Amino acid sequence: MNASVPLISLPGGRLLIPADEVTALLRHLASGWLRSVSEGEIELDPGTTLGLAGVLMELADQIDVECIAFMPVRNEDEGEDEGDA
Repeated sequence: MNASVPLISLPGGRLLIPADEVTALLRHLASGWLRSVSEGEIELDPGTTLGLAGVLMELADQIDVECIAFMPVRNEDEGEDEGDA
């Protein structure tokens, strides 16, 4: 599998990755585990695998919620056209 992930380089050598890329990766991994359990293709304990998949999905949800909370609040006037009144 080949994937291209946009990285942002900061001074000091730190790298940033877009949150939507991280949450997509977490959800993709969790769904792969869930599919493997349902198809009986996994050698790990199904209960543990389902629990870990749930934790990854919750983490992705938490990242989404925190990113949404970080977004600036838009004024009602900003979303209206001049003809909307």
